Amino acid sequence: MSLPGKKCKRYTYADYCTWDKDKRWELIEGEPHLMSSPTQVHQRISMELSYQLAAFLKGKPCEVFAAPFDVRLNADTYDDNVVQPDLLIVCDSSRLDGKCCIGAPDMTIEILSSYTARHDRLVKFQLYQKAGVRVYWIIDPETRTLQVCILENGKYVLTMYGDTDTVPVQILNGCEINLKAVFEE
Repeated sequence: MSLPGKKCKRYTYADYCTWDKDKRWELIEGEPHLMSSPTQVHQRISMELSYQLAAFLKGKPCEVFAAPFDVRLNADTYDDNVVQPDLLIVCDSSRLDGKCCIGAPDMTIEILSSYTARHDRLVKFQLYQKAGVRVYWIIDPETRTLQVCILENGKYVLTMYGDTDTVPVQILNGCEINLKAVFEE
């Protein structure tokens, strides 16, 4: 199947696996969402974050993954939420099956674009919170800010950082991200 059909049913991961592999899709509550290609700025930010996180995690049990990498947020129930965060960290290797993360990763990072900002700030925010993603970072290249969302008692507590801050990664004791390097052009 090259494209999902009309919205006549609630799709699942099994359906998602049959879709055109030349396009990137996410599945949110059974509804398909076609993803756009990232911009040059987006890629620079993603690469720098990947570099800093991978350097810290070398030899440690947690792993960082970059999109496209499927995350099946509710694989144990409806299996109708499949996302591809820009970056994610998984500390429990039993959640990895060789091609995706099954269940909530420990941390997700989304880098906003004009096309995804609303979706990432609202839809994915609620989805990650409900799934139990412990830490969710929302990076805004336009305002050069980072919104850190930490899950406490089932709700995200938010903190904002600017482009010259050094930010602790709450799930990785001793890891700090230099935002000056992240936003450097």
